[in-house]
Amino acid sequence: MAAKESGAFYTPDPVAATLVRWAVRNSNDRLLDPSCGDGRFISRHPESTGVERNEEAARAARQRAPSAVVHQGDFFEWAEQSTERFDCAAGNPPFIRYQTFAGDVRRRALRLCDEFGATFSGLTASWAPFLVVTASLLRPGGRMAFVVPASIGHAPHAAPLIDYLVANFDAVRIVPIREKLFPHLSEDCWLLFAEGFGGSSRDIHFAPMERFREGDIPPRVAELVPVDEWRGLWNRRLRPYLLKDSQRATYQAVAKRPDTLRLGIAASVGIGYVSGANEFFHLRPSEAKHWRIPAEFLHPTVRNGRVLPPRALTARTINDWHRSDEPMLLLCIPKNADVPRTVSHYLDSPQGQKARQTYKCRNRNPWYCVPDVRVPEFFLTYMSGIAPSLVRNEAAATCTNALHAVHLHNGRDGGALLDAWDSTYVQLSCEIEGHALGGGMLKLEPGEAARVVLPSPEATSCLDETAIEGAVSTLRSWRHYGAG
Repeated sequence: MAAKESGAFYTPDPVAATLVRWAVRNSNDRLLDPSCGDGRFISRHPESTGVERNEEAARAARQRAPSAVVHQGDFFEWAEQSTERFDCAAGNPPFIRYQTFAGDVRRRALRLCDEFGATFSGLTASWAPFLVVTASLLRPGGRMAFVVPASIGHAPHAAPLIDYLVANFDAVRIVPIREKLFPHLSEDCWLLFAEGFGGSSRDIHFAPMERFREGDIPPRVAELVPVDEWRGLWNRRLRPYLLKDSQRATYQAVAKRPDTLRLGIAASVGIGYVSGANEFFHLRPSEAKHWRIPAEFLHPTVRNGRVLPPRALTARTINDWHRSDEPMLLLCIPKNADVPRTVSHYLDSPQGQKARQTYKCRNRNPWYCVPDVRVPEFFLTYMSGIAPSLVRNEAAATCTNALHAVHLHNGRDGGALLDAWDSTYVQLSCEIEGHALGGGMLKLEPGEAARVVLPSPEATSCLDETAIEGAVSTLRSWRHYGAG
């Protein structure tokens, strides 16, 4: 668990050797590893400096790389004070998510990045600021080679990093590797190469590879992705370039048709309610009967996408859940309602005493009123295996934040939306606009869902179904759906 929280997963030796070999051009080059771990990068070149936060790992690095200089402490603090400059840098920055990349370390990192011209959002993970600050320590013409998470291909917090790189390096190369570099991790990793610090580039060299091969990296042949095209046409995403040119062209031809919509035009997409204490607020019918909760304070709800039937949730399914005594009734008390005595007894029960201490409950008034309980026209799964499911809500149920709630804009045809969603083209759009989340899963955030393209029947009838299926299959293979 400690390794996972700190992002400390050490790089396989062949990968470390390849990156250092590319970055170091002569024996006098000074190499920096901003998060050197146990020293497997800096041990490959005598003129090396490493920084490592973990004391035990720093000690191991000194033993592995006795000729290197190893600083134990926070990299961003060290970088802010250092006057040293380096010819090259290589390493594997910690992939710490924003929830644990916090406090003074985070504030210092983001402030430094802002000073260097890279402004990150509050949701950035640690690895992207690591690379910006590392680049700032390079001499003119300097180079760097790093292992990066595959989220560089889609994450909004990666876009400021790529903007910074193309504005400050003569050449930026990104090498996606489909076969996992770290087989024991759910996270996929790509490789990043940048050279010519102090220059700029109008293109990104993009060279997908099936598997890592030492002698072939970075590949000599790469697709040149125009930066303007990456920013505009593909919404700052590199993932579409895993497809063939013809497949991307077909996708855009449909997306640009005047009779084509994006989901965000037809409907609003948002998360369901957050109860703050699911075990307390979701009752089984037998529990509601035991506590004598009046029916007007109970609302049928969908707790997760796994229980949804295909296409439509009907009263029949709700009745089946009721007969099976599933926890499918949301305790839904209007804010200004008079609370009956039986409900008060439940609120004051040991379960209620525990629930009111949770973060969400203790920060709302009254604590027992769950906000944002709405009845959408459709439910949309946002964590999916084969593809996101769109399910019509014919049972007037609500849903938790484990699902997206889809509310049609005035006058929109729900039947046409459902028919369009069943097309292979929409499956491709979900793959392009969504992103892989490990374990073969596809995640569709609300903003990503809003960008899903809904083709007209006329557009669908003109498509080469085999070509679209091939594109879908390619992107699913890159997120490892069905692997293992």
